[in-house]
Amino acid sequence: MAHQPTIGLEIHAILKTRTKMFCDSLNDLEEREPNKNVCPVCLGHPGTLPTINKKAVEHVIRVGLALGGRIAPVSKFDRKNYFYPDLPKGYQISQYDQPIVTGGELLGVRVRRVHLEEDAGRLLHEIPGETKKGQASYVDFNRAGVPLLELVTEPDIRSAEQTVESARELQRILRYLEVSDADMEKGQMRVEANVSLDMGPKVELKNINSFKAVGAAIDYEVKRQKEVLEGGGAVEHETRGWDEAKQITVSQRGKEEAHDYRYFPEPDLPAFETEGFEPERLRAELPELPAAKRERFAREFRLSGAQAAMLVDMKPVADFFEEAVSELATMDEKGSAAPAKQAVSLLFNYLTSDLLGLVGVSGGDFQKIKIKPEGLAHLADLINDGKIMSRQAKEILRKMFETGEDPEAIMRDEGLETVSDQGEVADAVREVIAANPKAAADFKKGREASLKFLLGQAMAKLRGRGDPEQIREILHRTLSE
Repeated sequence: MAHQPTIGLEIHAILKTRTKMFCDSLNDLEEREPNKNVCPVCLGHPGTLPTINKKAVEHVIRVGLALGGRIAPVSKFDRKNYFYPDLPKGYQISQYDQPIVTGGELLGVRVRRVHLEEDAGRLLHEIPGETKKGQASYVDFNRAGVPLLELVTEPDIRSAEQTVESARELQRILRYLEVSDADMEKGQMRVEANVSLDMGPKVELKNINSFKAVGAAIDYEVKRQKEVLEGGGAVEHETRGWDEAKQITVSQRGKEEAHDYRYFPEPDLPAFETEGFEPERLRAELPELPAAKRERFAREFRLSGAQAAMLVDMKPVADFFEEAVSELATMDEKGSAAPAKQAVSLLFNYLTSDLLGLVGVSGGDFQKIKIKPEGLAHLADLINDGKIMSRQAKEILRKMFETGEDPEAIMRDEGLETVSDQGEVADAVREVIAANPKAAADFKKGREASLKFLLGQAMAKLRGRGDPEQIREILHRTLSE
């Protein structure tokens, strides 16, 4: 019997603000000293009063506008009551029935709501030395009170692949809006999936820290639920965690409902009108979003859908590419507004393969590289004009990466320009044939492999600066004489 998976997402993202959600403590996720960025407010001391971080509200409104959602005229905060060691107040300030954003769409998946809340602290577990017994747990409250966006979708998703792509698209949007770095490895974005079969009881999957794990957890859970149902059992409404080592989901607790949290309006914070945050101004300031940029890149730069998606996935790389293409157009001798497709293709390949490869090997930051967009455009132009071949281009790019120097200057200084003089190439070919009489004789007997050997020898003699097609042609002509 075929079972239809139904999946909804709950995604949390830590917002980029100077301070925390309801106090002046720094919102610094890079702080390594425990409990440094804390104050009586975020530690929940009696008598303290929270104040709303305006920038965090603006960030959520931006996300809502980007998703095509409705911005509530009036919104408010609520208390979500539950006890956990890293929740100092014994409750979390969140939003319940009047979130900032309702509706919207994420790659065809309906968005139910986007709201603001504060994050909890962080539990650290450590086993002491052999002289001590048991296990100790520590609480770091640096993260307590950090502004947290939560997006909840409708259960419109039908597969693990669709789930992962929807979550990735939200990550791209958050980064393009510059409201969150949304790095899953650093805990800045957390994905939870509600999975059910045939609209039955749903299981919430938590503790997932990578997109790969999101897909694996959902695939496993769908399979597990199918086996339960086909074995005559019933799927329990529960929360399950993802065990990365065993690649399975494990039961954690029964799933809470809204009434379990005893929501009520936060008495220390008044309801607020979103008009005061100027949503129309924020709408006008929205940047070009990933979906629109993918469509434009494919159309304007004649890229495939996959190529456009690869660039747009990394905003700094997409910006670098677009600026480099603009530089290419100025180098076009015909004065065309758009550079030749071949030159753009070369630029794409050397950026996404060679340059990103150098960045990866160096362990550096792409945004801090010495190569400028005009430098890479110049390199692509030199290749496209036949002044250098692939081998020289790669060598020049390595030197550009180290020094930031202009590629043409490196080409001249290092003597890497392609040999275009037919006389010089013909001389090299004759010398190679004279030095390898057996290979020349074998070619004349019909052994094509000998030609490849002679071609390689000629390229070596020309220090990789020859045009292989030109050399091949001269070899054929010379050996046929």
